[in-house]
Amino acid sequence: MNRTFALVLIILALGLIAYNVTLVDFENPIQGDSTIALIGIVASLSAIVLMLIFMTSKKIDKKLKK
Repeated sequence: MNRTFALVLIILALGLIAYNVTLVDFENPIQGDSTIALIGIVASLSAIVLMLIFMTSKKIDKKLKK
């Protein structure tokens, strides 16, 4: 997996976060579709963190091989 693909996945996850934020009812965030939107936001944030960890591990691996 190269850096470009990882950045595309991060951008897609950010787009999903933006979409899910529009679905959240901030007056009642734990009921109905707001719960599903919050789960989507957390899942997208997790994907971003995993991709950043992956990119960092690739940088470390590259430095160790030199």
